[in-house]
Amino acid sequence: MNESSERPETQVRPGVEADLAALTGIYNHYVRETGVTFDTEPFTPEERRGWLLSHPEDGPHRLKVAQEAATGRITGYATSSAFRPKPGYGTSVEVSVYLAPDAVGAGVGGALYAALFADLRGEDLHRAYAGIALPNEASIRLHERFGFAHLGTYREVGRKFGRYWDVAWFEKDLGRQDDPGLIR
Repeated sequence: MNESSERPETQVRPGVEADLAALTGIYNHYVRETGVTFDTEPFTPEERRGWLLSHPEDGPHRLKVAQEAATGRITGYATSSAFRPKPGYGTSVEVSVYLAPDAVGAGVGGALYAALFADLRGEDLHRAYAGIALPNEASIRLHERFGFAHLGTYREVGRKFGRYWDVAWFEKDLGRQDDPGLIR
């Protein structure tokens, strides 16, 4: 049996309120265990409700959820969120992907981004940005596969676990008609 046939089938769909506990659990893993996010205290699902509700099923700010087809277990999510709160930034989004630890390397991140960027194609968006706390080669490879280019790195911009972290910033042109935002 090859590796891909051993992986559970993944379905990607819009996130709903019933997903909140599972999504919070995935995010809290990264809060507690990694420098991927600079949040330092875990959240309760209720504390994350506003975040979930800020990602409707349509519009430029979306939440896509990956779940195993057979079990319904949520294995990750991707979002497009406001890049900055000022109106002039309205055609830019910040994107991110968070995966259950056992889903890393299984193609879930690629499936989530493929669905997210397909949905964003019809929106009035010009650029997508991603900030990646370093080191994180897997995230860099994922973003490069989806057409992101490295813009620069903020040195020692975040502090967590008693150390400073660099954040590399990546940009994707969402206005190009010849780039469907799919894995190449």
